[in-house]
Amino acid sequence: MKSRPRIVLYHATPVAMEPVISSMARLWPEAEAVNLLDDGLTIDRAKEGAELSDELTGRFVDFGRYAHRIGADGILVTCSAFGPAIEKMADELPVPVLKPNEAMFRDAITAGGRIGMLATFAPAVSTMTEEFGQFASDTGSAATLDTIVVADAIDLLRKGDAAAHNRLVASRAPELAKHDAIMLAHFSTSRAVEAVRAVVDVPVLSAPDAAVLRMRVLVNGE
Repeated sequence: MKSRPRIVLYHATPVAMEPVISSMARLWPEAEAVNLLDDGLTIDRAKEGAELSDELTGRFVDFGRYAHRIGADGILVTCSAFGPAIEKMADELPVPVLKPNEAMFRDAITAGGRIGMLATFAPAVSTMTEEFGQFASDTGSAATLDTIVVADAIDLLRKGDAAAHNRLVASRAPELAKHDAIMLAHFSTSRAVEAVRAVVDVPVLSAPDAAVLRMRVLVNGE
């Protein structure tokens, strides 16, 4: 292995970039973080609805092959709307490929059996719900997931108004206050973590920190 492991941060939307870049800098400064962005993936994913097409899956995996060619020791995908494509990429490539929410799901199930999730990108919800159910089954958990899609929040974020995005996400959090934990569905949503924690007393989990720590384990074998 190289003296500094190269971790490719694979982005399908610009709003997912800053949170994980910050997490890498804080939690794994020894690694070399490289960013790849194709925001056309998310634009076209939104047009497809619940099902991910073979064409878009192929584009997604092709981009992952490029990440491997530029020397990735691990690939951390930061968009939660491409679960089946991430699995296909992981099957093809000889380096760790991590789904954005895998580590957060692990932490949530540890917290209890009734989990809430605040999402802002509706097309991602179906694949995330399926992944959560499969992960719970694989780990022997009976945990259930209730999801709220916060309308308009991601549009505010894309326009540069993170404060309004955070307020809007936090305004829906009390609806999940009786759950054992609340997950913030997307890397982009993690900006609202402190605003959400301010209005509920249950654990609030965000994906970037958990994912970076999990990738460090996968690459370093810690």
